[in-house]
Amino acid sequence: MTDMITVRNMVKSFDGFRALDGLNLTVPAGSVYGMVGPNGAGKSSCIRCLAGIYRPDSGEILIDSQPVFENTALKARIAYIPDDIFFYTQATIRDLMKLFRDVYPSFSTDRFEKLGRAFDLDPKRPVRKFSKGMQKQAAFWLALSTAPDIVLLDEPVDGLDPLMRRQIWSILLSEVAERGVTVLVSSHNLRELEDVCDHVGILDKGKMLLERSLSDLQENMVKIQAVFPEGKGLPDGLDILSHASTGRLQQLILRGKADEVEKLLAAAEPVYMDVLPLTLEDIFIYELGGNDHAIKNIILS
Repeated sequence: MTDMITVRNMVKSFDGFRALDGLNLTVPAGSVYGMVGPNGAGKSSCIRCLAGIYRPDSGEILIDSQPVFENTALKARIAYIPDDIFFYTQATIRDLMKLFRDVYPSFSTDRFEKLGRAFDLDPKRPVRKFSKGMQKQAAFWLALSTAPDIVLLDEPVDGLDPLMRRQIWSILLSEVAERGVTVLVSSHNLRELEDVCDHVGILDKGKMLLERSLSDLQENMVKIQAVFPEGKGLPDGLDILSHASTGRLQQLILRGKADEVEKLLAAAEPVYMDVLPLTLEDIFIYELGGNDHAIKNIILS
């Protein structure tokens, strides 16, 4: 699988603050890439650089082996949907359709009409009169009518009801499967990303903390519940990220493959041991836990 998006040592500062601090990122072509990180990690700044809105201070951004900034032909193949959407004050969806048709050579009126069946919106009503969720639907309707090769999404389904969220992800995943579209999505809804992403990058303080396929991430971290004989300590060689106890029941988050970890723990002769599924949220929390993001125990009284 070739790389659709490659970022090397990207730096972007605002008023002396480094939002992106030597960021490296690789998105395979035809993948759904989930970009996650705490607030202020640099996710939105990264996406705006990828969309060609911001020019990085230094570093390199290549999309389909081409630089993106001021590259009109390449930008015509990119659909970008930000968290906060701007529309012209009096514009209707039909007005915006004409604008998109003039700007994007690949805009398809046929696609626009077909996609309209998925969104219960009046194309003659001013978009400013729509709710936030309806405006987000309008943005997807117009963006996907351009038949993009790359889709950049920043908190894309925020404000949408569950049925519409599922509808939009269904359309996007069909685009990936049928046309090989590459999707990069930033979201705090890790449960939803887990269902749709095949690659994940975790950002922190403007840097890439780790970047891997979701299956590799889940295969290299293990959650185990176990009860050990009294007086029996844990064996050496375990890479423990978290260790909590409730009575004799111990819960461990460990780095490593499940079969290797189980083999090491077997030396402690557990009375009971169970391997539990690890979610993307678990991975996110425990990867960041040792990086100044540990959950703090605050006593208020």
